[in-house]
Amino acid sequence: MPEPTKKDDGQPEENVAPVSGDAPSENSVEITPKEAKVATKDTEVIVTVTEPEAAVPIPAAEAPQPQPIIIVVTEIEPVEGEVTDTGPIVTEPVENGHNEPEPTRAEKLVEVTEVKEEEPSTSKVPDKDDDVTASTPSPPPPAENGSTPKKLSIDLPNDSDPESTRGRKDSVWSLGDGLPPEDIDKQIDTPPLSTLLIERPQGGSITVGGDISFVAKVEAKDLLRKPTIKWFKGKWMDLASKTGKHLQLKESFDRFSKIHTFEMHIIKAKENYAGNYRCEVTYKDKFDSCSFDLEVKEIPEGSQSIDIRSAFKRSSEGQDDAGELDFSGLLKHREHKQEETPDVDVWEILKKARPDEYEKIAFTYGITDLRGLLKRLKKTKKEEKKSEAFAKRLDPAYQADKGGKIRLIVDLADPTVELKWYKNGQEIRPTPKYIFEHKGTQRIMVINNCQMSDDAAYSVTAGEEKCTTELFVKELPVNIVKELEPVKTTVNERIELECEVSEEGAKIKWMKNGVEVPTGVRSRYRVKSEGTKHWLIIDDASKDDTGTYSLMATGGTSQAHVQVDLKPLKILMDLQSVTVLLGQPLKLNCEIYPGNVPGRWYKNGQLIQPNDHINIFHKTKNHNLDIESSTIHDAGDYTFVPEGYTQTLSAKVHIIDPPKVHLEALNVQDNTVTIVAGNKLRLEIPISGEPAPRVVWMKGERVILDTGSRVRAETFADHTSLTIDVTEREDTGNYKIVLQNEAGEDTACVKVKVVDIPDPPEAPLVTDVGGDWCTMTWEPPRYDGGSPILGYFIERKKKQSSRWMRLNFDLCKETTFEPKKMIEGVPYEVRIFAVNAIGVSKPSEPSKSFIPLAVTSEPTMLVVDDVTDNTVTMKWRPPDTIGAAGLDGYQIEYCIEGSKTTHIYDLRKWFSTGGCSCHFVPYAILYFTADEWIPANKELTEKTRYTITGLPVEAKILVRVKAINAAGASAPRTTQHSILVKEVIEPPKIRIPRHLKQTYIRKVGEVVNLVVPFVGKPRPKVNWLKEGQPIEQTISIRNSDCDSIMFIRKAERKHSGKYELSVQVENHIDTAMLDIQIVDLPGPPQAVKIEEVWGNNVALDWSPPKDSGNAPITGYTIQKADKKTMEWYTCVEHYHRTCITISDLVVGNEYFFRIYSENMVGLSENATATKDSALIVKEGLQLKNPQYNDRDFTEPPTFTQPLINTFAIAGYNATLNCSVRANPRPKVIWMKNKITIIDDPRYRMFSNQGVCTLEIRKPSPFDGGVYTCKAVNDLGEAHVDCKLEVKGGFTFFELMKRGVPLHLIDKYMNESKTSEKSESEKKGSN
Repeated sequence: MPEPTKKDDGQPEENVAPVSGDAPSENSVEITPKEAKVATKDTEVIVTVTEPEAAVPIPAAEAPQPQPIIIVVTEIEPVEGEVTDTGPIVTEPVENGHNEPEPTRAEKLVEVTEVKEEEPSTSKVPDKDDDVTASTPSPPPPAENGSTPKKLSIDLPNDSDPESTRGRKDSVWSLGDGLPPEDIDKQIDTPPLSTLLIERPQGGSITVGGDISFVAKVEAKDLLRKPTIKWFKGKWMDLASKTGKHLQLKESFDRFSKIHTFEMHIIKAKENYAGNYRCEVTYKDKFDSCSFDLEVKEIPEGSQSIDIRSAFKRSSEGQDDAGELDFSGLLKHREHKQEETPDVDVWEILKKARPDEYEKIAFTYGITDLRGLLKRLKKTKKEEKKSEAFAKRLDPAYQADKGGKIRLIVDLADPTVELKWYKNGQEIRPTPKYIFEHKGTQRIMVINNCQMSDDAAYSVTAGEEKCTTELFVKELPVNIVKELEPVKTTVNERIELECEVSEEGAKIKWMKNGVEVPTGVRSRYRVKSEGTKHWLIIDDASKDDTGTYSLMATGGTSQAHVQVDLKPLKILMDLQSVTVLLGQPLKLNCEIYPGNVPGRWYKNGQLIQPNDHINIFHKTKNHNLDIESSTIHDAGDYTFVPEGYTQTLSAKVHIIDPPKVHLEALNVQDNTVTIVAGNKLRLEIPISGEPAPRVVWMKGERVILDTGSRVRAETFADHTSLTIDVTEREDTGNYKIVLQNEAGEDTACVKVKVVDIPDPPEAPLVTDVGGDWCTMTWEPPRYDGGSPILGYFIERKKKQSSRWMRLNFDLCKETTFEPKKMIEGVPYEVRIFAVNAIGVSKPSEPSKSFIPLAVTSEPTMLVVDDVTDNTVTMKWRPPDTIGAAGLDGYQIEYCIEGSKTTHIYDLRKWFSTGGCSCHFVPYAILYFTADEWIPANKELTEKTRYTITGLPVEAKILVRVKAINAAGASAPRTTQHSILVKEVIEPPKIRIPRHLKQTYIRKVGEVVNLVVPFVGKPRPKVNWLKEGQPIEQTISIRNSDCDSIMFIRKAERKHSGKYELSVQVENHIDTAMLDIQIVDLPGPPQAVKIEEVWGNNVALDWSPPKDSGNAPITGYTIQKADKKTMEWYTCVEHYHRTCITISDLVVGNEYFFRIYSENMVGLSENATATKDSALIVKEGLQLKNPQYNDRDFTEPPTFTQPLINTFAIAGYNATLNCSVRANPRPKVIWMKNKITIIDDPRYRMFSNQGVCTLEIRKPSPFDGGVYTCKAVNDLGEAHVDCKLEVKGGFTFFELMKRGVPLHLIDKYMNESKTSEKSESEKKGSN
């Protein structure tokens, strides 16, 4: 099969003739840099004869004379210089007998001439016609021995790029645009309209070694963060990983314009940088992209002879490019210079030399990259492993034309082996496109109708072995059959550019002046194609469409020039000068041909823009400028200039304006100007008129002159003014303005009103008084100051005070007001201020003093407590609100159901007092019946429980209670349902408290007070028994209607036992058992003795005490004492057994022991000691006890952490914390405002390890103050203070409801106002 070469755009080039089986063996030479990491077999150097049709390979050894050699250089980094072809040659490396697909590398063909040192070169230098850059290379002249030019392929992978960046297609800096094969034949759709990019990068063209920049801009007004941008070469290669000295990516942000700018800079471009690039911008769910092309033009250079060994020399030693291989010596130059090159075969010398001679050989022949050379030499020595599955493998590469057919053939050594075909790693199944054939040991895969998507890597597996190849699909170039023709036309005409190509459905590109023509939905350009014909259509041509248009196809380019000129201008109707009355419409129009020519309007040389006042429109030939209502400023010289023409149309406009007074500028209602007396008045009224009018001011029949001292009139160009320096009440009146000029006359009137503050009202009258309110009325002031009264301000004060307090901050519109939140029992006075638009009057005289008093609220929770056959006992709770008048007592009344009484009301007195005579109302006496309420108590009772006596049996009554004070009786509280006067028998029931349901334990000497509640009616009989016997007289029993109390002032052990309580109502009885246990300290243990002494151990034994204290023994405490000091020390506590061994005693000491017994009460009062002592002895040793001084740990109280000022919220618990150190343990005392806190349920005090805590339960504003913690012991005392402030307190009503005294409420309200005022001042200063 032929071995193809491939261009950078995916197009295969000429085929190289296949190597026949009987052809001589080819020389294999591979040169690899030392850093290259390519695990492949040796790559052959194919020396072939170049002919017009095909090339037959000949051995390199048979060429006796130097011949031109074509070197195919494969590299990642570009090679500078002129090359013979831009098509890459794909090689197929082999490793371990398997063909693996290798990334495609860009290769360049460079023609060099091999010259021997012994004889001069006889090869002909190729001229321009023989340049290898032509599409088909010309055959070189034959040599004397008939040999032909050689083609040498050298695989030189770049050592600076990792293998991950060398895919099957070209890398970002390789030749070609980097499109994968499956994307080459895809139709490139028109890109969508940009949603993010406001400026897209444009394609460009540069020469080799030049610099170019591409700029993309994104508007960030609607973006919350920076968008993400990516730059690609082709459709898949991300350039972010390729930045370096040749590629730089930059970005910036302009805060004023809110625009992100992204730039890609290509520095010192190389020819393989050419291709298609793409910019993608993403932001959340938004996406935008743009493609552009880069063309790199080559700089022609001369040819020169090359020494192959120079390829292994480093370029730019010690510079930035150090480490990169310089293959510029392999490139062909225009100028030919004969250079003698050695004919020494370095490869053969290295193969035959010993390893210690390699450096000497490299130095002799000028080879600097010795490591790369040795690495390549090591690979050439490997022998190829023979395949066991394949008798004949696939060729390294195949080539087929687009639309053609290709056969891939392998020959199997074992026909029974299972065979599978793969394309790019995906298994191929039989389809009409892929057909599998078997011929003996041959396995054939036929690919029909080859497309660009079939350009891929193929592999076949036979058992464990694998064979790979690569298929290149060649796309025939599209040629232009019919060229574009130049077009010359005028604006608004239709332009059609037609071109015909050689193939239907071919991809072409329309260009204008070298820039691709946009063909989107909103574009002015339309593209049409039918078969092989293509059109570019411009429906409405403009002058901007002038330019050079070209059509680009793969096989050529056609271009034509389009010239669009303007049509000649004809004035059908010129502009006419007009005179318009002010406010009337102004219309200017003209007619020109052609009609679709736009134009601009100018006034006095200034461009006119259409707005709400000026309307400019154009319809066919007519151009109009309309002003609906003309003004003085519309006068002037108007000019119309057609766009694109030098001719202009002009006219003059004159505006006539009669005189007019513009009173609306005063912006007052009814042209009335109001001013406060004593202020300066200046009225400036705009006037208009052409010519300027004469102005006269008049008040009545008197003309106001401009020479007046206090009142004067002045006239200016555009307004007139009236000035009154100090206004007085006499200045009130109508002022007339008269304007006159040649165009007419105008008059207007202005009313001036001088106002002042009103007079004070009369003293108010207090008509009604309540508990914290009153009702007051007053009359309006006699003089309102010339302005209506807007309302009144009311103030009050205590009679003994001199400070008045404002009661309303919003004006009171009426002449009545009801002050509230007054303190009962305190005399008050009130006064009034009248307010108009000018200000506030002086205060009225104070009213007569009055004292607020109010009745209490109704009593609460009225319930029946007890009922007998002739009595009913009621109980209730005091009223929620009592008031300053206090509470004198309660009045109880009852009403027997069904009893009525008649009430007579004489209304004649009421009518007489109302101003109506009695004889007009003869029937003014009112009769009605109501329930008869009978007072139950003749005198007021202060108790909240009362028994109504003398009631009839089985009668039904209603009961109500009234609270009485100095202000009168409150509203009554009445029972909801009637009460039956009849005693009801209720069986007795004892309700034993929870703590009495188990054994009740108390110590001897403590107080026993047991309360056992029960229920039952009538009053039950109560009886106590102990162990079935009557109780002793030392036990007190007190019985009531609802409970029985057992009281023992000083408990003794004889009081222990089980008590029986019985409650009886007639034949009903209920009993309960109570178990009482009186415990005492136990007696001492018995018979304490020393059982044994050994070493430093002593064994003790004893018996339990005789008296356990009426409680079980819980343990024993053992103590020891040295006979010398007789100071007792505790050895063991809470010991449960009656024998123990005491260890770790001091040798030489003599010890006594004693034991205490213990129960739940505590240790026994006395202890039982051993009669004998235990001596701890050791022969030959005398122990001398040292003397120690005891350390004094006592110290007076000291606070280590003080109290901190705290803010609390009313209703939420608050805590105060401090810490104190003292020895002995101090007594902690808490005080509020220097008063000790004792047994107050609102406070809880804790002390743990020196930390003292005071908890205030649900504090109220009264809990605020200075709190002190005081610690006292025998050595001294210490204290710390803090301030507690409670926010969110109660209102005056809530404090009164809680029964707080009035002097405390007044103090609290004053403190609250002071604190709020100080806080507001602090905030204001901050």
